[in-house]
Amino acid sequence: MMWDHLHGQPSAEIIERDDGFFGTSAGSGFYFADLKTREQRKVMQFVRGRVLDVGCGAGRCCLYLQKRGHEVVGIDVSPLAVRTSRKRGVKDARVLPFAQVSRALGRFDTILMMGNNFGLFGSRTRARWLLRRLHATTSPDARIVAQTVDVYQTTDPDHLRYHRLNRRRGRMSGQIRLRVRYKRYCTPWFDYLMVSPQEMKVILAGTGWRVRRFLKSGGPVYVAVIEKVA
Repeated sequence: MMWDHLHGQPSAEIIERDDGFFGTSAGSGFYFADLKTREQRKVMQFVRGRVLDVGCGAGRCCLYLQKRGHEVVGIDVSPLAVRTSRKRGVKDARVLPFAQVSRALGRFDTILMMGNNFGLFGSRTRARWLLRRLHATTSPDARIVAQTVDVYQTTDPDHLRYHRLNRRRGRMSGQIRLRVRYKRYCTPWFDYLMVSPQEMKVILAGTGWRVRRFLKSGGPVYVAVIEKVA
């Protein structure tokens, strides 16, 4: 989809949830949009040093930070997303799953997870494992800057029904099982985790990380600035 958009074919992916719910994304243009709003630029002020952009997509955050002098490594599981990023000027973009981040990439001062990419932690258990892994691959005063959605800020009956379904099967309300479709392409099913601020604090406890502050937008989407605990 990103490669098509780069070549003048704007489009959007379809999100399929495991309860049969379908939705569409904001469109492929979202992945290419410059960081222009005051809220976006405020978030970027918390980024420092060498940066790992997790789920870099078409590279919009990488490009913004490169221009401001940061060394940035972008990773994504999609080869064409990485190819798109490189084509747009991202200096270091790699095909790499989040779970395979290791010391081989070097040490980072900021882990960036924008575009609701806190969701890539997947589940409470997986998040705690990955947070400990990130603790070992980052500098002593490192931070994670992550965007997510407080799923409880909704009155949509389809979403509330899904929250109840998740709780009945022992999952977090915002632990969404989904796959993404575009044209004849389809991802495997995967878990995508959206949490409230309080749930995030509980997940972080004992992992070597804690919330420094929340940057709220007035809606369900918010950013957490997470700092490393010595």
